[in-house]
Amino acid sequence: MMGTAKSIKEGAEAILNDPNSQLKDTLRAQVETEKQMANSRLDAIAQRIDLHRRVTDDRGMSQVHSVLMLNSHQHADDFRSVLQQASVCIKTLASIGRSAMSPVPSPSSSSTPQYPTPNESETTRMRTDAMTKLTGTLQRNLRVRYELDVAQVAQAVIPALSDRSSEFCRATAYRLIRHTLVDTESVKRLHEQPLDWYIVKSLTLDLKHTVEKEQVIKLIRAIVEIGSQRSDPHSGPCSGNVPLSDAVMRAFIAVAEQPEDPFKSICILTLAEILLIDIDLVSRTGGIRVLLHSLAEGPLELASLLTPVFLHIVDSPRTRGYLRPGTDLEMALSGVTDAYGKDPTHADRLKGICRLIGTMLRTWSGLMYFCMDDMQAIRALVDTLQIPSLDTREVVLDMFFDLLNIKTPEWYQTFINGRRLTMYHKARPGSGNEKTHQQELPQRSSEPLKLTDQYIGLLILVLCKAGLLDALTNMFQENPTGSNLSRKATLLMAEPIAHAPLRTSKLIPHVFDLALDYQKGEHRIIGTSALSSIDSFNRNRARLQPSPANSSRPRANSVEDAIRRGQRQVEQVKVRMGLQMDDRTFQAALLETQVMLTKDHNKWNFETLQDLIEGPLLNPKRMEEAIKVSRFIRRLMSFFHPFSHRFSDIERWNWQSNQRWVKMGCTLLSTLMASPDGQRFLGSEDDFLRQIVRSFAQLDPFNGTPESDPIFSKKRVSDTLTYGYLEMLGTLSKYKEGIELMEKFKVFTAFYHLSELRSREDLIKGIIENIDYSIDGHPRIVLSKALTSSYKHIRLYATNHLGIMIKNSTSANAWTLRLLITQLYDPAMDVCEMAARYLEEACESMDILRLVVAMQPTLDHLGEIGHGLLLKFMSTPMGFRYLYDAGYIDREMDLWFHERNIHYVVQIEVYLAKAFGSIPVEDEDDLLTFDGLVPQHFYGEIAKTELGYQVLREKGHFAEFVHFIRQHGLENEDTEVILKLKSILWTVGNIGSTTGGLRFLEEEEIIPVILEIAEQSLVLSVRGTCFFVLGLISSTPQGAEILDDYHWEATLSPLGLPTGLCIPVDIEKFVSIPPWEPASCIESDHRLIPPTSQAELEVLTAISNLSNTVIANTASRTLSKLKSKSEYKTVFSSPAVFFRALDLISSSHYRLPVRRYIFDLFDVDLEPDVVKQMAEYAKTFLVTSPKTSRPAHAPRAVSVFFAAPRQYGSESDEEEEIAVKNRPKIPTDAPVVSLRPKSMVVGFAEGGEK
Repeated sequence: MMGTAKSIKEGAEAILNDPNSQLKDTLRAQVETEKQMANSRLDAIAQRIDLHRRVTDDRGMSQVHSVLMLNSHQHADDFRSVLQQASVCIKTLASIGRSAMSPVPSPSSSSTPQYPTPNESETTRMRTDAMTKLTGTLQRNLRVRYELDVAQVAQAVIPALSDRSSEFCRATAYRLIRHTLVDTESVKRLHEQPLDWYIVKSLTLDLKHTVEKEQVIKLIRAIVEIGSQRSDPHSGPCSGNVPLSDAVMRAFIAVAEQPEDPFKSICILTLAEILLIDIDLVSRTGGIRVLLHSLAEGPLELASLLTPVFLHIVDSPRTRGYLRPGTDLEMALSGVTDAYGKDPTHADRLKGICRLIGTMLRTWSGLMYFCMDDMQAIRALVDTLQIPSLDTREVVLDMFFDLLNIKTPEWYQTFINGRRLTMYHKARPGSGNEKTHQQELPQRSSEPLKLTDQYIGLLILVLCKAGLLDALTNMFQENPTGSNLSRKATLLMAEPIAHAPLRTSKLIPHVFDLALDYQKGEHRIIGTSALSSIDSFNRNRARLQPSPANSSRPRANSVEDAIRRGQRQVEQVKVRMGLQMDDRTFQAALLETQVMLTKDHNKWNFETLQDLIEGPLLNPKRMEEAIKVSRFIRRLMSFFHPFSHRFSDIERWNWQSNQRWVKMGCTLLSTLMASPDGQRFLGSEDDFLRQIVRSFAQLDPFNGTPESDPIFSKKRVSDTLTYGYLEMLGTLSKYKEGIELMEKFKVFTAFYHLSELRSREDLIKGIIENIDYSIDGHPRIVLSKALTSSYKHIRLYATNHLGIMIKNSTSANAWTLRLLITQLYDPAMDVCEMAARYLEEACESMDILRLVVAMQPTLDHLGEIGHGLLLKFMSTPMGFRYLYDAGYIDREMDLWFHERNIHYVVQIEVYLAKAFGSIPVEDEDDLLTFDGLVPQHFYGEIAKTELGYQVLREKGHFAEFVHFIRQHGLENEDTEVILKLKSILWTVGNIGSTTGGLRFLEEEEIIPVILEIAEQSLVLSVRGTCFFVLGLISSTPQGAEILDDYHWEATLSPLGLPTGLCIPVDIEKFVSIPPWEPASCIESDHRLIPPTSQAELEVLTAISNLSNTVIANTASRTLSKLKSKSEYKTVFSSPAVFFRALDLISSSHYRLPVRRYIFDLFDVDLEPDVVKQMAEYAKTFLVTSPKTSRPAHAPRAVSVFFAAPRQYGSESDEEEEIAVKNRPKIPTDAPVVSLRPKSMVVGFAEGGEK
């Protein structure tokens, strides 16, 4: 490295000092730059050598300190050298730009020798090299970016953006500018530079210039990301500022709406980002129209990303005003409502559009927006079920299934096909499909409804109000004999009836009318067939739906209970008959098993052997005979001995047939434990336990030389029935005598040794899983040792097993809870989190909660992990007293009052957005951690006890909440206040969900205020919050009664208990939005002085007409004719006219090909001098006189000269054509911006003359 630097330095000095060298100015500057950089490298290398020498020679502490100081100086020198290199590159770029722009002097003007100016390619190459080097420096040294002056860099780079430079040079320039942006101040400095026209032209280029176009789009994205000023919380949403001019925005939008452009997608997404920051800029430049078009007709991938953007816009009245009600967002429905007559390839897109519509209807913004104008949009969607297209209707039906979260069972398709369901049977408890069934079908229990269920309940009522059930009934009438589509409609009708919070008679009156219509037999057939299908579906669902695993004891008169009683009776009879078996029959049965005749277990009669073990051998007399006389038990037990390699060598691959031998071994040990002779035989006469211990000893590294193929090797445990020995030992641990035998043979000692083996976690997990812990003693010590193992994965598995044991236990066991509480202090946070989760689930039982509170665990060290558990403690008087004395209540109340109320709202809204698909779910565990029920709230838990009620009253927080709601309940601008309002509403709702807390709401009379907010708030998400809050208040009988007085009906379970869902009697009053007038864009005062030349006027008029798609072709032909005429040559090469043309495309809507055509018309290159002239024109051509006032709602006139800037929403071809036909006459005192000396279209003869 040092040699290379010296060579560069010497070569540069030789070139510079050579008197005969004739260097060009630009080359001399480049050589000097290389020399300075070589000197910097040499200095840095010399400092490193000196530093290394000092460290090697001096070892003292003082020398170490000096070395550290030198090191810091070295870093400073490195930064200074890098900054110097960057400055040299900037100076080089500036000098190249000056030399390139300087005129070439004539040879006669000076006596000194003149050197030719470097050609364009050489200049471009030098610029590109310098900019690439500077960009690399900025990428490697981020600190240098903050030291550079962005304005100085831009001024040095601007010459590289000229038309004379190559495409790669311009792309490199944009890339360099992007890397100099670090903060908003740097973006402001860049905005002061004349870059707009360069960016506009680069965006207009065709597909041959993708490299340059890509870099300019990246620059725009960097400006948006770094330089945008986000909305102030007090100024409303989307009210920020994006530092992009209208000219750049319109050029960028033109790229976004061009179908074939490869950068269309990224431009659409960038526009969506800008819309969320500065909606006024996007609306003023016509970007909302482009985004709506992409939402309705663009790729589904883009539409799915734009959907949440527009839902956010609809939520607030300020941003909602930029949309036209009944027109704009309804464009998303056109893919479904206009599907009739489309080709079959439209089916896939139709499914994607239905998913988007489902996403919209699952949000408060989308639902209430589509409920405007008497639910016109939803009615149009429902009416698509009546169009004569089978494919379209089936897709729409599937959309309603998904929208209402209807999980179809496995026999769904059979029901649709009209076949009988006799082949399906209810899943047996414990079967593998039971869990699947429970997930497929919703369980009906007495617990409160989930938040998603409450929303879907409201959605069902809205759809029924919009005529969904009537549309389904009409589908029945199409085919009296029934079809797959009609049966699918029946299934869709049955689900809302089963889950809707209204009486069935209110939901399906038309179906009943058809069934009772005796005048027309066809109607009666249709009605009775539909009701019969609904009844059949409900009966089959009740028959095939499995009972919840955690349900209460089955009823005595249930079918399953009779089956269980019959099975128990059969088993008792078999045992009784076995015990009464005579000697001859018993001996014959022993011989029939073949155990006495052969050692090959495949020849044994397994059924007879199983009957013997479960029957006659339970008789102590028969057991004694089998042990002492016939030696039957000895032969049978020898089969299970590990070292006999009979049972232990059976392959595990055939699970069904070989698993029975493991069960037989467990049953045999249970039978031996049932008689004293069996216990004595197992303890003194048989080697089973002794060989088990020896097998475990083979794995002990302290027990001599390990065996090459031990019985409990990993391969044998995974591939053979060796694992069954762990189940057999677990069977022994169920009996007190079995535990004594295991203690006698030191089986537990072997367990303790195994627990120290890190490599055999499979055995440790098997022991933990199979051992029975119902009897106090060594088994519990084994579990305790596993819970405190030195290996984290063992502790996790043991904690999980302990949690499952507690969950499945029918009673509260103090020893299991004590062990689980001990795990809360584990050094690994994963173990603590798992223990806290299981303990929180267990504390759902009041008995367990009281027991845990009595143990008074300390949970402060857990932080957020133990938060839910502490909230459960607060719901009991003893737990509240314990936490209050510990100071937790006061500390946590202040924390919730100032911070956690806000976090609570964010948690719920994020969950609902993920559950309804509004935002993607990155990890499914996020949904599993939130079960859909309203999360615990500190204020809700504190109001459950009398002591908590008193503390809450003393603090006075509720009075402050009520005051805030009264003062800011109808706020619709300040986002910070709206978020706090939601948090306080949730707080009040959780307090009101308790009997004690409801007293606060009654005393303050806050319920009428919440109802007013729910019906009148202009922020739709606040209305949704009020809906859930009113559901919380209705979860108590007293709260439901209060809400009933205000015409909000609370739904009740069959037992008369509130379900937590409250529906307004007048549902339209709740879901409808008041109409609004679309916000009109403020006309800019930007006007130019009209040109004086008739030729310029004709050219500019034709260019203006290019924005009108009706007369654009005529204008294009006119421009071509004018361009071919010699007298117009000066017009198309005039920078002034070029500036006027660019000003037109910056204030009106022009498509990308038209913009490209306008740039190609002019023979004017974008050079720094031309851009400076255009900047002067922008000042001199600007009209400063006050604008003539116009009526606010004057009819829109389309001028064939200088068309006024297009307003949003008036750019369609039809509107333009009508406007041209009905164009009013312009008065003589019209403002100069109209530029209409006479009404004629250039290219047409006046008065019919030719």
